[in-house]
Formats: sequence, C-alpha cells, structure tokens
Amino acid sequence: PAWSSRSSGFRRRVEGQPPLWPAAAQEPEYSYGCAEGSCYPATGDLLIGRASRLSASSTCGLRQPEPYCIVSHLQDKKCFICDSEDPFHDTLNPDSHRIENVVTTFAPNRLKLWWQSENGLENVTIQLDLEAEFHFTHLIMTFKTFRPAAMLIERSSDFGETWQVYRYFAYDCESSFPGISTGPMKKVDDIICDSRYSDIEPSTEGEVIYRVLDPAFRIEDPYSPRIQNLLKITNLRVKFVKLHTLGDNLLDSRMEIREKYYYAIYDMVVRGNCFCYGHASECAPVEGLDEEVEGMVHGHCMCRHNTKGLNCEQCLDFYHDLPWRPAEGRNSNACKKCNCNGHSSQCHFDMAVYMTTGNTSGGVCDECQHNTMGRNCEQCKPFYFQHPERDLRDPDVCEPCDCDPAGSQNGGICDRYTDFSTGLIAGQCRCKLFVEGERCDLCKEGFYGLSADDPAGCQSCACNPLGTHPGGNPCDSETGNCYCKRLVTGKQCNQCLPEHWGLSNDMDGCRPCDCDQGGALSNNCSSESGQCECRPHMFGRQCNQVEPGYYFISLDHYIYEAEEADLGPGVNIIERQYTPDRTPSWTGIGFVRVPEGAYLEFHIDNIPYSMEYDVLIRYEPQLPDQWEKAVISVSRPGKIPTGSRCGNTVPDDDNQVVSLSPGSRLPKKLETGIILNFHNFGGDVVMNSAWETFQRYRCLENSRSVVKTPMTDVCRNIIFSISALLHETALSCQCDPQGSLSSVCDPNGGQCQCRPNVVGRQCDRCAPGTFGFGPSGCRRMLNPWLWAVGALGCRDHTTGHNCERCGTWKVPGPVELEKHFPCMLCTLLCRCQAGYYGDPILGSGDHCRPCPCPDGPESGRQFASGCYQDPITLQVVCVCSVGYIGSRCDECASGFFGSPDEVGGACQPCQCNNNIDTMDPEACDKRTGACMKCLYHTEGENCHLCREGYYGSALQQDCRKCVCNYLGTVREDCEGSDSCRCEAATGQCRCLPNVVGQTCDRCAPHTWRLASGTGCEQCDCDPARSLGPACNEFTGQCHCMPGFGGRTCRECQELFWGDPSVECLACDCNPRGIQTPQCDRATGQCICNEGVEGLHCDKCSRGYSGFFPDCVPCHQCFALWDVIISELANRTQQFLDRANTLKITGVTGPYQQTLNTLEEKLTEIKTIIAQNPAAEKLTADVTVKIADIEENLSALAAKSNSTDTDLSALETDAKSLDHVVKELADSYQLPLISAGALDSITKYFQMSLEAEERVNASTVDPDSAVELSAQTRQEVEDLINEKEAQFKAKQEEQSRLLDELAGKLQSLDLSEVTCGTAPGASCAESECGGLTCRTDEGKKKCGGPGCDGLVTVAHNAWQKAMDFDRDILSALAEVEQLSRMVSEAKQRADEAKQNAQAVLLKTNATKEQVDRSNEDLRNLIKQIRDFLMQDSADLDSIEAVANEVLNMEMPSTPQQLQALTEDIRERVESLSDVEVILQQSAGDIARAEMLLEEAKRASKGATDVKVTADMVKAALEEAEKAQNAAEKAIKQADEDIKGTQDLLTSVSSLRKALRYCKAKAAVKMHLNHSCLHINF
Repeated sequence: PAWSSRSSGFRRRVEGQPPLWPAAAQEPEYSYGCAEGSCYPATGDLLIGRASRLSASSTCGLRQPEPYCIVSHLQDKKCFICDSEDPFHDTLNPDSHRIENVVTTFAPNRLKLWWQSENGLENVTIQLDLEAEFHFTHLIMTFKTFRPAAMLIERSSDFGETWQVYRYFAYDCESSFPGISTGPMKKVDDIICDSRYSDIEPSTEGEVIYRVLDPAFRIEDPYSPRIQNLLKITNLRVKFVKLHTLGDNLLDSRMEIREKYYYAIYDMVVRGNCFCYGHASECAPVEGLDEEVEGMVHGHCMCRHNTKGLNCEQCLDFYHDLPWRPAEGRNSNACKKCNCNGHSSQCHFDMAVYMTTGNTSGGVCDECQHNTMGRNCEQCKPFYFQHPERDLRDPDVCEPCDCDPAGSQNGGICDRYTDFSTGLIAGQCRCKLFVEGERCDLCKEGFYGLSADDPAGCQSCACNPLGTHPGGNPCDSETGNCYCKRLVTGKQCNQCLPEHWGLSNDMDGCRPCDCDQGGALSNNCSSESGQCECRPHMFGRQCNQVEPGYYFISLDHYIYEAEEADLGPGVNIIERQYTPDRTPSWTGIGFVRVPEGAYLEFHIDNIPYSMEYDVLIRYEPQLPDQWEKAVISVSRPGKIPTGSRCGNTVPDDDNQVVSLSPGSRLPKKLETGIILNFHNFGGDVVMNSAWETFQRYRCLENSRSVVKTPMTDVCRNIIFSISALLHETALSCQCDPQGSLSSVCDPNGGQCQCRPNVVGRQCDRCAPGTFGFGPSGCRRMLNPWLWAVGALGCRDHTTGHNCERCGTWKVPGPVELEKHFPCMLCTLLCRCQAGYYGDPILGSGDHCRPCPCPDGPESGRQFASGCYQDPITLQVVCVCSVGYIGSRCDECASGFFGSPDEVGGACQPCQCNNNIDTMDPEACDKRTGACMKCLYHTEGENCHLCREGYYGSALQQDCRKCVCNYLGTVREDCEGSDSCRCEAATGQCRCLPNVVGQTCDRCAPHTWRLASGTGCEQCDCDPARSLGPACNEFTGQCHCMPGFGGRTCRECQELFWGDPSVECLACDCNPRGIQTPQCDRATGQCICNEGVEGLHCDKCSRGYSGFFPDCVPCHQCFALWDVIISELANRTQQFLDRANTLKITGVTGPYQQTLNTLEEKLTEIKTIIAQNPAAEKLTADVTVKIADIEENLSALAAKSNSTDTDLSALETDAKSLDHVVKELADSYQLPLISAGALDSITKYFQMSLEAEERVNASTVDPDSAVELSAQTRQEVEDLINEKEAQFKAKQEEQSRLLDELAGKLQSLDLSEVTCGTAPGASCAESECGGLTCRTDEGKKKCGGPGCDGLVTVAHNAWQKAMDFDRDILSALAEVEQLSRMVSEAKQRADEAKQNAQAVLLKTNATKEQVDRSNEDLRNLIKQIRDFLMQDSADLDSIEAVANEVLNMEMPSTPQQLQALTEDIRERVESLSDVEVILQQSAGDIARAEMLLEEAKRASKGATDVKVTADMVKAALEEAEKAQNAAEKAIKQADEDIKGTQDLLTSVSSLRKALRYCKAKAAVKMHLNHSCLHINF
C-alpha cells in the first residue's frame, strides 16, 4: 500500500508486528492499462479530505478550557490547558485538540497536533461516516498517552443502520470482553479479542494496528461475497472502553488524579480505496461532493470495459452478451455488446442461455422491433416469415404469413425461415392434418368442412371404400356427402339399398337379397350377412330350405283316392299290387271301377287357401272310345265371401263338363287330385317373370305323373315358393314312427322313407298284398288264395280287410298267432300277449292274466312292457318300462317325473337338457320335473342356462367361466377382481368406455390408461408434432417427432422447456440441488430439493444459510420474523397498487363514464346548434358570456358531483311516481266496491302533485340538475372551440418551422465538413473529393493528405493510436525487466529481514529476563506495602521487616552501579554482531532505494507498474523495521539500566521511610497514609 508516515519519521514500536498489506491473493499479481486487462485505482488514506465526516463523542475543552496533566516523576507534576473551542492554529490556538487533528497533513509540527478526550471519561467513540461504499484494508492509530486498556473496532455497510464488530482489543480480554475468543483465528473473518496492542507500555506513541485480511490466511477468491462483505464499509467506529491507569484513581477520585488519565491520539490512518472490480483506474468524487483535496480517495469509479455503477458492478445498457465479472490480470472480462441485428436497443443477460451456448453468449434482446423475436431478434414473430432475399438486419425482413387461419396450424403460422435439412421453407403454411393447398384453404380428398375450431382442420368424410367409386375425391368437400356406388346409400356410403346386402368391392357395391318369395316374409335381409327373415321352419340365407322333419309340397300334393271316396251304385274297388317290372300309374291300393251313370263323391276339407285350382284325374280307359261326358260339380258349405279370391265365381263355374280321351286314360278306373294353378298367385312383374320361367322349363309336366323324375332347380325353387306362400310355413313330415325309417322326409313333396311293404306319404299303411303293419313293416301273404277271395270273404275263422284278425271264435285269453296261421285252437304256437302273463296252452290249467303293473293293460295305469311269475316265490315280477321303478312300476325313476299314481298319468324324462345326474334321485323333482341339481355350471328350471358368471351353450354342456379384466369391465358386473358377469352366449364382458376385447383387457385404438378403472382416455396426440394418433396404452406417451416431447407431444423434448412453437430452452438444472433433471416445461423452473431455490436450483433458499449445496435451516426465530415482514410487505404492496391505480386513472377515474356521457351530450348539442339558423346570434351571445362561464367553471366542477346525486334523486322520484300511478290504477276500481274509495283517490292525487313538483324542480326550475347540466355542456363546448383555434395556430406555426428546417437541410453541404472540400468545388476540381465522389476505380473518394475534413482527422487519430499502442508495448517490456530486478532486491531484503529477526528474538529474551527481575522486585515491594497497610500488624513485626530490608545488600555505590551497567552492556554485546547486521541491512536499503528510484522513473512511462513499486517499498519498510527493532533493543537496554538506577533510589527511599515508620510507631495511621503514596 502506498501510504506515508509523518515527516518526522513515523515510528511504529509494535512487538512482533506482521506486514501491513493483505495477502497476495487479494489483488492480481500484475496490473496493466485498462485497455490490456484489469486496472485498479490507487489506495490511500480515507480520512484525507473527510475531516468533517470524522466525529468523537468526547473532546477536551470544547465548551471551556480544561486542565490536564501528564504522568511524570513524583516530584514534578506537569499540567497543561486544553482549549478546543476553536480549531487548532500554530500561534492563535495551539491548545486545541479536536478530532480533525488526527488526519495526516504531513506538517512539520505533527507532535503538536493530537486529539484528546475529556479527563477520566472511559467510554469514548470515534466515528468516520463515508459518503459511499469503500473497501477498507487496515487501520493505524498512534496514541499520545497510554493505549486503551480495552477497545473495539466496528463497521457498518448500510450507513449506520447496523454495525458489526471487526476486532476486540483488551489488556485483559477475559474481564473486559467475557465470552469473546482470544484466538488463534481459524478463518479470516473470525472475531477475536487481541491483547497485543493494549499493554500499558509504551506510555506514548504506542500504536494499534488492525488489518481486515490477516496475511496468515490465503485468500483464494478476493471477489467472493464473504470477502467483499468483510472489506466493504460505509462507516467505521472505534470505541474506547477502558483507560490504563496506575491504580491511584481507585482510592482517590479527586479531579487532580483524573486529570492524568484520558485518551489522546496523534494521528489515525484509515487505509482503503474505491473498489472497482478491476474495471477502473481512477475514481471521481461522488455526486454532490465536489471538494478537491490533495491525496483524497474518491468513491465513484470511472468505469471502463463497458461497465457502470458506483463500483462498476454492472454492465452498461445493451452490453449484456457476457456475464458481468471482475477483471482478472490480462483478461478484462469486459461486458460485450448484445447482437440484436438492428431490431432492438435493449437486452438482458440470461445464465441459462449462456450455458446452453457453451459459455459464449448469454445476451437476450428485449422488445424486438420490426416483427422480430428470439434471443438476437434473429427470428420472425409468429405469423411472419423471413424473406429469403433480404438481409437479416433489414427492417422489412419479416413479412406477414398468407395462411388461412382456419386450415393452418396455430391460427395461420407459417415457416419463419428456410432450412432444407429440417424441411422448413420460409413463408410456407403448415396445414392442419386434413388440410392442403398453398394457403391451407382446401380439405384433403376424403375430408370436408374446413373449420378453425377443428384441431384437424377438416372432418373425415369417413366414406366406406367398399361403397364408393375408386379414384378421385370420394366425397363433396363442402357437405361431406360421399359418392356412392349404384346399390349403396348413406352419407358415408356405408349402407346397402333396401333389399340389398353384402357391402363389398363389387362394381355395384351390394348384392340383391333375393329372398325366396314364399320362404321369406319379405325381400329385406340383413345388410351384413344377407340373411332373410324366414317363415317358420324355413332356413337358409334366402329362406329357400326347410328344416329337417319338414317339407314343401309338390303341385299334386292334394290327392284324393277314389277308393276312399263315397262310392255310388255299381262302383267297385279294384286293388292292385305293385310289381317290380311295371311303373305304377296309380296311388293308393288301386282303382275303382265306375260304370256309366255312376258317381264318386270326394270330401275336400284340407285346402289351406281359397283360390283357383286345376283338377287332375288319373284314370285307365277300358274302352277304345272317348268318354264323352264327365260332369264335375262343386258343392260349397256356404256362400262365397265377397272378399275371397273366389268372390267372382259364377254358378256355372261350379259345374263343368269334360271328356276323357281313351288315348290318355279312359275312364272306368280313375282317381282325382288338385293341381295348383301357379298363375293365380299374383299378377306383379316378379310373378309374371316366374310364371314365364315355370312354363319355359315345363315344370307342370312332372307333377302330372305318379312317378316323379328329378326336378330341375328352377322348378324346385318355384314350387318351393308356392308351397311357402300357400301354407305360410313348411309342413311337418309326420312320418309314422312304425312304418317309416326316420322322422325326416324328403323336403321336396314330403315323402317319408318307408319300411318294407309300407306305402303312403307318411308310410302309414301296408302295401297291397301285404299285412301286419308294424315296426318291421308289412308282410306279404303266404297263401295267394287269401287274395283270391278278395272281397268274397275270409276263411279259417279270420276276418278283416286282409283276413288278418281272428273271427268270433275265441281263444283262451289274449294270444297272438305265430306266422299268421289260420285261427284255430291254441296249441304250442300260442303265447300270452304283451302285458299278460300265464300259460295259454290248452290243458295247462292256466290262462293269460293281466300284469299288475300296477293296474294292468287297458287300465290307463300300466307302466311295464311285461311281467313274469317267479317260479320260486311265485311273485309276479314287473318288467318296468323306461322311467319307472317300484315293484309295481308305480313310481318314477331317477331323472323322470310325473304322476303315475293317477289314471292317465305317466312318467316323463326330466327336461334338464342332460345337465343333471340321472342316477341322482334328487336331481330333479319327481312331481313337477323341476331341475334341482344342475351340473356343468348350468342353472334354470330346465338347466338350460349357463350360471351367472359363465357363458356358452348349456345344451351342449359347454358353460365356461367368464374371464373379464376387472380394470376394463363395468363395476356393476363384478363382485371382485376375479368374479365378473359376461354375455351368456358369447362371453363378451360389458366394457367401460373406450375398452375393447372379449375380456375388456385392452384399450381401443388411440386410447390409453386402462388402469384408471374408469375406461380408457383418448391419446390426444398433437397431430402436427406426433408420428400418429396412437400412444402407449400404459403410459399414454405419444410417438413424438424429433424436437418435441411431453405425453401428447405438445411440449419440448425431455430436459428442455418453453413453447415448442417458439423456442425450446435447456433446463440446465444444477444436479446437486434438484429432485429430477426435468424442469417445469412452461416456466423452466427446476424442481429443487428442500432448502434450495433459484431457476436452476443453485442457491440456498430463503430461511436457509450456508453455501450451496450445504444449505442449513435458519433458527426458528427467522420464520417468525419472516411472517411479520411478509405481512408488512403485502400491506405496502397493496398501498402501492392503490397509488398506481390512482396515478393511472387520476382523480376522475371513478367518474369517467359520467364525463364521457356528458361529452356525448355536448356533441349532440353542438350538432343541434350547427343545424339551427339562429346559431350565429346564439354564438355571439355565448361569446359575450365566455368570461362569466370561465369564472363559474370551478363552481360547476364542484357541483358536478351533486348533479349525480340530484339525478339519482330524480330517478328515485320518477320510480316513486310510477309506483304511485300503478297504485292509482289498481285502486281505480275501489269506488265501485267501497264507499271510502274517495279518500284513497284524494290521497294519491295529492302524492302525484307533490311528485310532479319535485320533478319540475329537478328539470324545469332554475338551478335544477338538468339546467346546470345544459349550462355545463355549453361551457365545455365553448372551451373546446377556443382550444381548437389555439391548437390550429400552433400546428401551422410548427409546420412552417419544419418547412424552414427542411429547406436548410437541403441546402446544407456536408462535403466541406466531412471531406474538407472547398465550397462549391466539384469532384473533379477538389483533391479532397466529396460525399458522392468516386475514383476511376469506382471507390469512394473523401478526404486525404492536406484535407482538414473529419475523415482525415479521424484517420490521423487512428494512426496516432496505433503508434501509441506500439510505445505501450515497448514500455511493458521495460517494466518486465524492472520487475525481475525488483524481485532480486526483494530476495536480499528478505535475507536482511531474517537476520534482524534473529537479533530481535535475542533482545526479547533479554528483555523478558529483566522483566521477570523487575516483576519479582515489584512483588516484594507490594508484599511489604501490603504488610505495612494491614491494621493487624504490630510494632514488633513492622520492626522485624524494616530490619530485614535494611540488612539487604544493594548496589548503592557508584562503583557497584558501574559494574552492573558494564555487565548488562556486555550481555547485550554478546547477543550478536548487531552493528554488522545493521551495516549489511543499510547496504541492502541503499540498493533497494536505488531500485525504487528506477521504478519511479519507469512509472512515468507506464503507470501500471505502481503495484510492483509498492511491493519494493514494502520490502524497504521491512528492512527499516528490522533496523528499528535492533535500535529498540539497545534503547531498551539503556532504559533497563536507568530503571535499575531508579529502583535503587526507590529502595533507599524505602529504607528511610522504614526508619521513619519505626520511630513514629505511635502515629501508625499517619504512617500508612504516607506509605500509600510511594511511587514505584
């Protein structure tokens, strides 16, 4: 540091004091010019020039002269006068000791100047109040008197609001400052109590030195907040707490004693500087303090490196591209200008941006103009794009997008710039998902209805590709109607036309239903499967098939056999057997022979439908001639209904005559039938076409013959339809169970499959020539003679049509004939019939008896197929039929039910669909048949249903457990996670919304979150930023395009934040303070751990202390104070908001609406006046009254508020009047009802009059609200007219001035000033050129040698700057050479310092030995004095002590004292060769002084060497310090010799006093008093 001592040799006698400058790490090692790197202002004494800002709480003689004394020998007391009423003056007032005397002035009379406190006052304060923030390095105080026994140094960095202690100083720290540590220091900012500078010695010129940064600590970062807070001060205060005294003031408080004790300071040095973080080399006075004093340290940095602020702690406006940092060495860390491409003049620094760019640029432009945006205003705003052919700095670089907002993304945003690598083209519109076109104003093919509200732009036509024509737009882009194929309909072409089905890729789209005209109820079918709606017992897609067991009829289905008709006289039945070699031409058992004149009568009772029929007669002629006449007559049971198909029948139609040709088949033997007349079924187009087909394929021919040939499919289908139409169903086969092989018949005609020798459609009779109809068919007759008798009669006791029964000749009991032998007496060939038991053989003594199972045959209660008699027990054993049990078969077996105990009752199988155990007697109820124990997971009365929770076919024993996902199934269908109900037939579970699958186990396409339990949610993927609408069904994460993120791809990608449509920024969270690397995607705020805050979670939060990341919670009292402060801050903010609101709206804010209304009405009045011919006269009158109106304006303003009140009152009165009128109207009828109505009318009439008066007072009367309002309007209008004229006049004047300036600007020639061109000279004439001149090569020509224009001057200045720069580089090289020389000198000074330090250590050892001797002597004297002062000491003891003292041998003679002195001198000389060391040090000092002079000369060329020179000076001071220490050791030895002599004198005085005390023992009290004043 560059501080100086007083001119008289500023001496610092401090034991073992360390160097006065801070550690080397506090400031950079080198300093250069501000243009090359860091630069620093000079350090100096902060007291210089600030004497007026230095104050003391106590100063002697301020109010009146005061005496004071100095401590001296007992015999000589020196006292003086302190008169500080006026400032110090060498001649006029040399006894003034004010506080400003401590400021160093380098005057020759420094020892005559000091500050002095009042006598005996201990608590005294000295305070320095600075005008700005300074950096304080150390304090040096030199005292005139004893240094304080206790003191402390304090600082304030907030102009005295709060204070912090720097250091405590005390002789006895424990008693003066209890609880304060005495060291050693562990940290540079530890607060300790130091006792080095509080000793009572020396009595004058003692020093107190305090360094803010102890050199024992290495400061790694001098710019850290911790160090800066330690150095920064605005106020410095020194508190003196305790005086050093000799103890005499303890028992004597007289003023004479106190006059010796006070604080007095010769001078005080407060070292510091105006700290500028390396961005300034000089400082100026703070604004408002212009006092200039030589050597004064000013507080306002003159900032360089594009910085600003009192301490250069900020970057200049628009210089925020790099973070502000202190300058370090050759690196200036200058603030960098923001790059906003000419579109902004404001910016700020963003650390996140800085780190994202790799610590190269962090400036973010603010308020970008010309429709730009972005960190450097390098992007166009949304809805604008960068013109590819214009420079980025062009104000018109951004042009508006031309995109249809309805069809474009984000309301019409286009690509802001061109980047072919990412597919961006400047100005290109980004269409919504289903929109296209250059402006995004057209729906894509297959979409319609362009709308801004639709996120996708257009709606899908959803045309079914199967139903629309391939190629081209499938739908109308306006209406969305699809263009369908011929047989397809619906807006989306997804439906077949009525009576069509099977939407497919066919050319026509669908296929006709082609339902069978008879088998289906209509021609409508299912559009998906084509299934027609069939009549009963019909099936097949077209309903053109019959179920098994059913059939459709042939055309000759209704056959009536002549053998079964009523025969007329002479008609005989001719039975005819079928022969294998002959095709039968008949049906039934044969023919009837009909003679001429006979008849046959058929009874027709099975015609299903009244209509026209053809009659077919099958006959065999027995004569070669034609039967000329056969009459067919129809007899009806009643009159034909008029609505019947036969309603138009005439009587002649019931009697028809036909002839029977012999070529066909002649009559004699005939049968008849009815042929369906096809063309009578209808006359529509379809029937006509079918009739034509029927005739073309000759379908009727096959129906006329008895033996049918295979029918064509065409005929078969037509006949099938006829049968279904006629019967409205299929006919049941009804095959005889004994005569047929199966219950299923031929569906075409219904012919059953007969057993042998069984005939008939239903196989229900024996063929001719056979008998014994039964389960095995019929048997042929063995004796042809049985047939020979024919109708003549049976033989051998037989009877029956076929002689198959025995006649009246009886046999013993029910027997059956074996092999149809003729009836005869039963022999071995006879046995009991079924249901009987016994022995029917004649002579056996037994006969056939009915089986009692239980009631016997033909009883209605016989349930056994037979029985037999047990030969042993002779019990009848019933052979029960299936379904019966019991000894008499009178109970139902297991699996059967019924009432066998009742007549006609029977046991039936339990209808449980094979879903019970038939062996379990409790499986079904034997009375009701109800199924009780259903198996295979079935239930229901007939076990026909699957149990709840199961699905499948109960009839096929295939019920399976429902498997439903609990999360996707409707909660009402589940009783737990593993028990749910489903659809009984298919097993489909009832799913929640957007859940699909038979088991509801997956989300529908484009949905997710099955685990929510409420159904799946839509993926909602952003159509423009995702790869598709699908997402992960578990996480919902859409598949995002590169650069996008978030679940729906509407956010920035992972570890980024911002608006993806504008810009995404990196989170850049500090990993040591976060919970997750992902920050808030909207704000960029990182998710911090507890106790951490900041955008990037990189600092301790409020309520925590320490250095990040080691954040520790504050004391609990902080939370209490924080709540109080927050409440106060909130209240203050509320007041500020109210004030701002009032500032914006003004006092008239609440009444703005009223004023606006008033202005509108004034405008109306002005319009009325303008249209009135009398306006001129009215204007003249108004002009006269302007002056009066101006005087009344203030009164009117005051009355404006009352006008609102009057208007409100008027409105209230009007409402009251309206209310009165309504009451009058309601009471109008009262006179008709009540006699007292007149009083009411009178009352309301009076109220109406009063209301009228109030209304008039408010509207018509003078000074009414309306009148005043009209006047106010007129006055305001006049003011407007007056101001309008003034405004126009001013506008014309300004326009005139602008025109003059424009003319001057046009005539102004800048070539003379800029280029130095002579006035009026052309480019060819002038050597200096001009602003528009160019050389032959086309280059601009302006200025040059000999020209005095601005261009030439600037060029010369630039050249000089370059020369100066070279000179500076040369000076720096010389400084480097000097630096090396200074380093060598410093090394030699350090060696001298070490030698002097060794001498000092030996001197201190000697001093300590002398001090111990003195201390022992003092203790002895003290013990003697204490003994003498004791009241209990007797005279004998006192005498003994006195004799002992007198007997002590002391060096009292001059020879003895000389010997002692020589001994001490020899010991001092034996320490070391002090003189040699001093001589060596002197040489080093001389050499260092020479180097210092050289450094000072170099400093004139390059001021940046100042810091190095300071280091040289510091080395010299260290050498001087070593010399002073050696001198002090010698002087201390001399003082010790002198002290010894004084001690001997004191001992002699003590011996004389003891003799005196011994002689005067009687006056003991007086002796004690005298002894107390002995001065050792």
